[in-house]
Amino acid sequence: MTTSATPTDTRILRSFNRAWSQRVGVMEESFLGTGRSFGASRLLFEIGTSGAGVLELRRRLALDSGYLSRLLRGLEDDGLVDVRPDPADKRRRLVVPTAAGRRAIDRLEDRSEERAAHLVGPLGPSQRRRLSEALATAERLIRAATVVVDPVDVSSAEAVAAVRRYFAELDERFPDGFDPGDAATTDMAGMTPPHGSFLVGRVDGTVVACGGVQPHTRAIAEIKRMWVDRAWRGCGLGARMLVALEDEARRLGYREVYLDTNSTLVEAISMYERSGYRGIERYNDNPYARRWFAKRLPRP
Repeated sequence: MTTSATPTDTRILRSFNRAWSQRVGVMEESFLGTGRSFGASRLLFEIGTSGAGVLELRRRLALDSGYLSRLLRGLEDDGLVDVRPDPADKRRRLVVPTAAGRRAIDRLEDRSEERAAHLVGPLGPSQRRRLSEALATAERLIRAATVVVDPVDVSSAEAVAAVRRYFAELDERFPDGFDPGDAATTDMAGMTPPHGSFLVGRVDGTVVACGGVQPHTRAIAEIKRMWVDRAWRGCGLGARMLVALEDEARRLGYREVYLDTNSTLVEAISMYERSGYRGIERYNDNPYARRWFAKRLPRP
């Protein structure tokens, strides 16, 4: 369950944003003397020397499609990028830097590094260390706070890749390993509309969490395959994914949710208990399950 930010929380964040945006040149008409705005420069940096898909850029930067198109047209007019159909999928477009674009990216990288070095130069070693630690924590939490949770086709490449990583971790953590058998197909088959759903959580366009809802009875849904990338644990993503899955079950018309887990997954058990789940008797024949939980879904 999320809680509202306090005035102190928002005041500190807004104060930092003002200080940061002024000192790194966001307000400059020509960002770092490149002749381009900060938005165009950031987009060019994200395209990179190897290029990127338009959909990938839109997801990564959370940009409106119209604004992204205008930025790309500006970079094209400057001879820095080419926008072309994706050879692997003609319905999608790729953005590829030109030779001039690659040189511009290199200059942008050099000038960004110089600006950063100038900013931290007056600080002593201990202050630099404190700043590095604080900014690393802030970056991780801000990125986690802006995670985007979306339903996807359970057979999509994103869903399949996320579940494979989930299975691989279970195989590593369970004392006797984990063999998914036909679970990748039988369990996942129920996570399709209109009675089921599969969600992924993305940070900067990259899938870092997933989970599915499938029917158990007409009134009870089962939450399955809930996973959070190890690199993002400790940021509250597990609890947020659980809430998103509960909301999805409620939207699909279920009044209660079940889930099971293995005793070795102590972090998950603790999260379920904090989230209001109660222990129940075995309700399935999952050979790896040792704990079973249920939760009534409150009305919106």
